[in-house]
Amino acid sequence: GAPIKINNVGTYSLFLLFPLDKEEETIRIIRSAVLVTGIFLIFGLLILVWYLTRSVLSPVRKTANAAERLRMGLLNERVPVSGEDDLAKLAGSFNSMAASIQQQIGQLEQMSRMQRRFVSDVSHELRTPLTTVRMAADVLYESRNQYTGETARAAELLSTQIERFEILLSQLLEISRFDAGAADLSLKQTNIKNLIEKTADSLSNLLIKQETPVVINGSAPEIEMDPRRIERVLRNLISNASEYGVGKPIEVEIGSDEEAIAVIVKDQGPGLKPGESSLVFNRFWRADPARARTTGGTGLGLAIALEDARLHSGWLDAWGSPGQGTMFRLTLPRVAHKAISKSPLALGLGDEKQLELDMSALAELMTTIPMGTKNE
Repeated sequence: GAPIKINNVGTYSLFLLFPLDKEEETIRIIRSAVLVTGIFLIFGLLILVWYLTRSVLSPVRKTANAAERLRMGLLNERVPVSGEDDLAKLAGSFNSMAASIQQQIGQLEQMSRMQRRFVSDVSHELRTPLTTVRMAADVLYESRNQYTGETARAAELLSTQIERFEILLSQLLEISRFDAGAADLSLKQTNIKNLIEKTADSLSNLLIKQETPVVINGSAPEIEMDPRRIERVLRNLISNASEYGVGKPIEVEIGSDEEAIAVIVKDQGPGLKPGESSLVFNRFWRADPARARTTGGTGLGLAIALEDARLHSGWLDAWGSPGQGTMFRLTLPRVAHKAISKSPLALGLGDEKQLELDMSALAELMTTIPMGTKNE
């Protein structure tokens, strides 16, 4: 409205009235159209984003799933390739990599089979001539007193080296049986403590020569085992402990619980360096090659012992620390071939002894750090 002044009459307010119903209706229509259009646009954008995301992530997800199946050993796994974009190139590269891995693994398996076959064939072929040589060497050895000094020494050396060769040959044959899956068990109720004492008695000459007593602690109930194989494991562990801990006692601890029995053989030798506990069971591995050559080790004893333990569904593990000796733990299930979840005996130092060792190492380290000088 606006004021209007009329002379000699007065001032009045003038108002103009105009209906806006049509304009309001138009605005409502426009608002509804914008809202509906916005909803359709948002819905369309969501569909577009979902499609683009699916187009990008689906090949990546397929590649990831294929990689996981490849990791699980399914070497024939491949990713379907479609298109010529970067994702298609990624799928093609993955397929090429998978094919290369499959080919290399196939070649390695073939070489491994050939190697096992070669070792098995050579070992079997050598048994007959070795038996003949053994018989001839025994004749020479029994008659060594009739020869001169050098000839007698040669007869003794020949007998010793043939014996070493026989041990190596028998170990190679045993390894070939494990590789071929032909090893089996002859189970019998056996008392592990009695078996340890029997093994120590059979090694008495070596233990007396090395001046190494065997101290046996603990006991365990009888279980089903192959006494020949377990005795071989114990013989290997005790003889190794005697060779590396000359003149110091060998501690043998026996323990058991409701699902397993365990034996720990601990020497007081030089121990193992960090990382060596996972290598001692490798074939032909030696902690000290020079020492092994002088003592006549083949590097196969612990590998065979590990296979003997696994054949019983058991464990054989090692622990060692420089200057603290080495411990080997054999764990066997009380029920034959039943999986075990833990060992009755802990492997390694106790908490207090480990803390004492750590504090001693820390003190030694602190003594090597030069102290600063005070300025006057």
